[in-house]
Amino acid sequence: MADDRQERIRNRAHQIWQQEGQPAGQHERHWHQAAADVDAEHATGTSSVAKKPAKKAAGADKAKAAPKEAKAAKKPSKPKS
Repeated sequence: MADDRQERIRNRAHQIWQQEGQPAGQHERHWHQAAADVDAEHATGTSSVAKKPAKKAAGADKAKAAPKEAKAAKKPSKPKS
């Protein structure tokens, strides 16, 4: 039974890691969050799949801005009078 719990925690931690954009150095937080999720799931008899996804890391889903040089090249210059 402990092996099953460990496997469920491992899978949930991996899922959290992926949802957050695969950040480095967050494995302990993901593991503890996953353990809490699995324990809560066991206590309530619900599945973690039905839970709201974890918040993404700040800026994880934002596209990178184009460099200023590229923006300047695209912008037409005004004729000098």
